[in-house]
Amino acid sequence: MSAPARRPDAARNRTRIVEAARAALAESPHVHLNEIAKRAGVGQGTLYRNFPNREALLAEVYRRDVEELVAAAPALLAEHEPVEALRHWLDRLIDYAEIKRGVLAALEPTAWQDLVADSHNPIEGALAHLLDAGRTAGSLRTDVDAHGVLLLIAYLSRLERNEWRTTARPLMNVILDGLRRQDADR
Repeated sequence: MSAPARRPDAARNRTRIVEAARAALAESPHVHLNEIAKRAGVGQGTLYRNFPNREALLAEVYRRDVEELVAAAPALLAEHEPVEALRHWLDRLIDYAEIKRGVLAALEPTAWQDLVADSHNPIEGALAHLLDAGRTAGSLRTDVDAHGVLLLIAYLSRLERNEWRTTARPLMNVILDGLRRQDADR
């Protein structure tokens, strides 16, 4: 038996709460639920009806970001050539990683380990889809797989929070440039 559908206003409130939490986490992992409720324009009761505790809210932010990141891969390939689609997707990945850092810093280790484990395969699959399209088009190297690229990207997590905005994108560009075939047109 599936859960009953949410009323449209309740669904909008839930979405506003998640978006407010995402914005707050981009600023600091030390965000309080009452601040999120204010940002979302809802009362404490509405927030707690949707998310019984901080961990539930943060987990939902993380899950939604993963869903959006994974869904972006085929959509970007429909709009752009593979290398450009990969560039846009990696930009989104940088944004996702910044929020992920805030979520993981705010959760207990056992809670975030489950979230990360559940998100790894879908993200790797989306990246593999982008890499496969680039290989088929002849613009990306054939000797690197999604797992290897994610290992490289994982090192970005070593950046300090104050370095993230100025350093993460240039380093991601180095990764993208390394993925291009040397004989491919730029």
